[in-house]
Amino acid sequence: AVRFPIIIQNIAHLLKMNTGMNIIRRIQIVGSVCESCKEKLTRRLHTTVGRRSKLLEVGKFDPVKAQDEYGAGQFFLHRVFGYRGVTLFPWPAQVYDRDVNNNNNSSSSNSKDDDLMSSDKIKTLRSETQTYYQVLIDQRDFPYIKMQPEAVTFLADRKDASLYSIPGLDYVSHDDILPYTSTSLDPFQHELFSQFLTKDEVMSDYVSRETLIAWRNKNHKWLELTEVRRETTNGIRVTVMPFYMGARDVQQNSVYWWRYSIRLENLQKQRVQLRERHWRIFSSSGTLETAKGRGVIGQEPVLSARQPAFQYSSHVSLNAPSGHMWGTFKMERQDGLTFDIRVPPFSLESREDEGGVL
Repeated sequence: AVRFPIIIQNIAHLLKMNTGMNIIRRIQIVGSVCESCKEKLTRRLHTTVGRRSKLLEVGKFDPVKAQDEYGAGQFFLHRVFGYRGVTLFPWPAQVYDRDVNNNNNSSSSNSKDDDLMSSDKIKTLRSETQTYYQVLIDQRDFPYIKMQPEAVTFLADRKDASLYSIPGLDYVSHDDILPYTSTSLDPFQHELFSQFLTKDEVMSDYVSRETLIAWRNKNHKWLELTEVRRETTNGIRVTVMPFYMGARDVQQNSVYWWRYSIRLENLQKQRVQLRERHWRIFSSSGTLETAKGRGVIGQEPVLSARQPAFQYSSHVSLNAPSGHMWGTFKMERQDGLTFDIRVPPFSLESREDEGGVL
């Protein structure tokens, strides 16, 4: 029951942007679980859309699994972003939560650089293994979710000059999955859906095709999620997931690339806006670089009670096979007061010793 208000707020906001059937269908999924939620959502729907549309049921919620993993082909609604997704396979990731290690969720952001730059300290933080899932995002929901439509990007083999990008792939924690069984004739739209999953007519479930298993095995190095970093400052939680992309030889020097996905969540009711970013990037070769700028990926996202989260991905390169980076975001409240929130230090580790190419 705790999760429902977040879904209601997200979908109510989406209704202001779109009156089509895509968002309306998702409302019915929530309504099939909780009658009080259904009444609230229906009332908001009629207020916004009037008589131009009607509710169409596309599924019913399944029981949430507390411990057991979801199998391939599980349809779900994202707890925070509200998009429709389907699971492909799980990743056991090491989650390093600095709030747990520091036992102080609201500590000051004035940490010493020497403390943050310590690679040994980054690696010695206590962690726990949590399940994340490689998922597909329904492409009909791309325009309506407050996050970059995630794409997995990688360089593959050094001899291959191509940059590969697979749109609509995301990594979702077990706790963010609200599973449902689809009753729609068109349950999911993504160009890889029919290539990776097929319907078991006996069980009426979707299961993995051999192509999905082969694809995962071949591209394991670029897809695997190994670590997740979290930290909360002044009520804003930042989660980072780094991924190795590959290396390229440039003028007889090796350049190593990483992608990192960042999620910001406002745990308070007060509206805040991201104004600036400040990065520190340390290379194992001994160099330290800084980077500053307005916003992120050309945006200055607002985190409010209605839309409390934002997610995006970016890239970084080093002239060494390893390093780490950390930083801060400058946030602004409605009264004009600004404050910094920390981005937890995360490792940049190459995986050149592993096999596997596209």
